Amino acid sequence: MRKAGGEGRGGVSEAGRARKVEEKKGSRPAGSGARLRVKQVRSGIGHPALHRRTLEAIGLKHHQDVVDVTDTPQMRGMLFQVRHLVAVTPVEG
Repeated sequence: MRKAGGEGRGGVSEAGRARKVEEKKGSRPAGSGARLRVKQVRSGIGHPALHRRTLEAIGLKHHQDVVDVTDTPQMRGMLFQVRHLVAVTPVEG
């Protein structure tokens, strides 16, 4: 049975759910934020496959390759995983 007033699940109205979804999405447009320059300084050869796949996911194709990436928690996690293979510097401007 549904409760009166449009509150169907646990006392949260449709407007309340919509507000939570908007808060989760954030107000920043995609691609905005700080940028990081990542340079691969050591080869992935001889390292675990997970590290090699992480380098590929970051966008590094070979030794001494340089890419600019957006500074997000997900990217920071990937960079932390291969911190012994890359050098990271902030991009000015």
